[in-house]
Amino acid sequence: MSSPNTTRWIGVGLLGLPLYGVLTFWSSLHPQPDPNTHFEAWSRYVTTNHYVLTHVLGSILGLILGIFGTFALGAYLTRSRAGRLGLVAMVITVLGSTLFLPAMGVSAYSVPKEGQAHLAGIEEYDKLPPNFADTVFVATSLLVIVLLFVGNLLLGVAVWRSGTLPRWAGALWAAAAVFMYPLGIVYAVVILGIQSTPRTVLVGALLIVISGVWMAWTVLRRPSAEGVGVTAQPRVR
Repeated sequence: MSSPNTTRWIGVGLLGLPLYGVLTFWSSLHPQPDPNTHFEAWSRYVTTNHYVLTHVLGSILGLILGIFGTFALGAYLTRSRAGRLGLVAMVITVLGSTLFLPAMGVSAYSVPKEGQAHLAGIEEYDKLPPNFADTVFVATSLLVIVLLFVGNLLLGVAVWRSGTLPRWAGALWAAAAVFMYPLGIVYAVVILGIQSTPRTVLVGALLIVISGVWMAWTVLRRPSAEGVGVTAQPRVR
């Protein structure tokens, strides 16, 4: 495949990034009640069709599009001045995203049953003692947060250093990671409750949309060998 065609396909792949941001924003508009303090309200919320659709079409599909977009971004960065950093960031981000997918599947397909059981009068369901699977789930969730924060932060830095993509698009991408992960955790613990979606995620999702559109537009309007860095910077001998 010629370089212009390759670049155009990469540009199309980059469209997965703003789509990921849009779907994440949509799925985060109405955060679920905290089951630790409002289990009845939480049970009613998770048994709605809206809950299932926002998880399947918003969280899961959005995350899949984000993975495709991250692969495209890593591929575009390979022949830039930040090629190695871009690849490392891509691997870390994709690893975190793929580990997050099973958790989204549990939330979409299993959690509604828990809420339904409570509403049906099986009140002992939420009083079951923790088991090994719960421990692994918590540990995996913490690992996912670290991987996604570090990976996306590094992606933003790689875009800033690339010389082929807008620097401020990289800055916005890195800022999105800060809003979605460390600030999101602080907001959730202090204000909402750890199991509710923090409002900072909405800000991060909007930044992802802006940054993703900016990067995709830059690549798609420059579908040439130059776009992927063939005209590299002169080597220092």
